[in-house]
Amino acid sequence: MDDRMAARMSGRPAALPVTVLILWMMLAGCTSAPGAAPSPAPSGRSALARWQPEPGIGWQWQLSGPLDTTVDAPVYDIDGFDRDAAQVAELHRKGRKVICYLSTGAWEEFRPDAAEFPAAVLGRGNGWKGERWLDIRRTDVLEPLMERRISMCAKKGFDAVEPDNMDGYRNPSGFPLTAADQLRYNRLIARVAHRHHLAVGLKNDLPQIPGLVGDFDFAVNEQCAQYEECEELSPFIEAGKAVFHVEYELPVARFCPQSRKLRLSSLLKKYELGVWREQCPAGGS
Repeated sequence: MDDRMAARMSGRPAALPVTVLILWMMLAGCTSAPGAAPSPAPSGRSALARWQPEPGIGWQWQLSGPLDTTVDAPVYDIDGFDRDAAQVAELHRKGRKVICYLSTGAWEEFRPDAAEFPAAVLGRGNGWKGERWLDIRRTDVLEPLMERRISMCAKKGFDAVEPDNMDGYRNPSGFPLTAADQLRYNRLIARVAHRHHLAVGLKNDLPQIPGLVGDFDFAVNEQCAQYEECEELSPFIEAGKAVFHVEYELPVARFCPQSRKLRLSSLLKKYELGVWREQCPAGGS
């Protein structure tokens, strides 16, 4: 029962007839969030049984170049716009789970929906060419835009969403964003993904993990070993949720021993996130 339902029920008359109460509850249960247009649960996937990746599961993260579906990894994380339903289906036929990469906290000038973002919500550059931070306080503007993006992932058959740029409050975004603003927005994105029957990962945003681990199904992290932050991801592992982790500048011998100890799903990748990957060896260092 959600908070809105509890608030309504706490104020109802004590003498309400049972038949009326049952009818009222049935009608109330049929309502959905304003503006929501949930995707039907894909064939074989129950809305009550979202995919839940477990700690230590292997993965491949490829966001550039021709998609290589032959990598021996049970999970693929690929671009939601650039990849189509046929590619997702091919990975499923090979027994893979597939994560849909989207930027939810930054605008990208090269996306097909870029013109739908009003100038008022576009902030400073985030360090990547053609990208700018978004004013995440403007959920009236951003929620329907992100809903359409996440719905696209669901319709293509993805199992989960990796929403990127989810820590604008820690960066010079051009807006006076607060930690509270970020918590509200990140939880909003998680709710949208869940109502489209998709698992959702928390990208970076380490300081807010204690408050968000219950809202997200897994985590995605970059360079926690380089910055000596990997232990901050432990709440996800303790909750039985995978942490998909990459390093770019450290050799595997520098981070794999700790990754195995913490049960992280760790890879060494190049910044362009092409096919190349080096995973931690099965044993030793």
